[in-house]
Amino acid sequence: MPIRAIIVDDEPLAREQIAAFLAAEADVTVIGECGDGKTAVRTIAEKAPDIVFLDIKLPELDGFQILEALPEERIPCIIFVTAYDRFAVQAFKVYAVDYLLKPVEEEPFRRAVSRLRMRLAQPSEDGNTRQRVAGLLRDLESWHRRTGSVVLRSGNEVLCLRLTDIDWIESAGNYVSIHMGGSTHLVDGPMNDLEQRLNSHNFLRIARSRIVNFDRVRKIKPRLYGDYLVELLDGTKLTLSRSYRDAVLTRIRGL
Repeated sequence: MPIRAIIVDDEPLAREQIAAFLAAEADVTVIGECGDGKTAVRTIAEKAPDIVFLDIKLPELDGFQILEALPEERIPCIIFVTAYDRFAVQAFKVYAVDYLLKPVEEEPFRRAVSRLRMRLAQPSEDGNTRQRVAGLLRDLESWHRRTGSVVLRSGNEVLCLRLTDIDWIESAGNYVSIHMGGSTHLVDGPMNDLEQRLNSHNFLRIARSRIVNFDRVRKIKPRLYGDYLVELLDGTKLTLSRSYRDAVLTRIRGL
């Protein structure tokens, strides 16, 4: 069976160069090319390639955000293509993820493809590759904190939202509603998963089905029966339930 490849790079000449190298590999077929992150997520999900040659710096979503937007079981083998120097790619070495430095030279490219063949020939290694990529993403949490953004799936789309733009979040069954600036985005997944991703940021759970961006809170005032009212800067009023009251008030006292 041919190895099915997708090339993701915002530079047409870089895509052409990799495609030209692959043209000399009789068992590799290029099934797609993408120039931006959102198109890449959609194309990878639809075509399920064996290998993706993935640039890191891309419009819309970068290489790491693309992988984060894919379910772990759907992550293909990855060969990163990067202009970062050798010190910056030590994380790739730790997780044994292949990478190529730009400008890509033919000999390192052939070696990377040879390693790919060996990996694909052993199903267990294919699974290990996905685990290594997932581990790399988890280890790059500090990078996510610097970018101040979160990548979420919404049906066939991928949203890259700045955390500072989010007002509050509400559970909607198997989905989550993100409220920001008068607009609402319905994204996939349970509230608990999103809460874990926001733990290191300034978000607080105020009820079983609601999380608020604490920077958006104007005031909190008591109501009857132990509940509190949380008023946001845009005038939105939400209830702070008794189950979460102590944790929120403790957080306020610690400011």
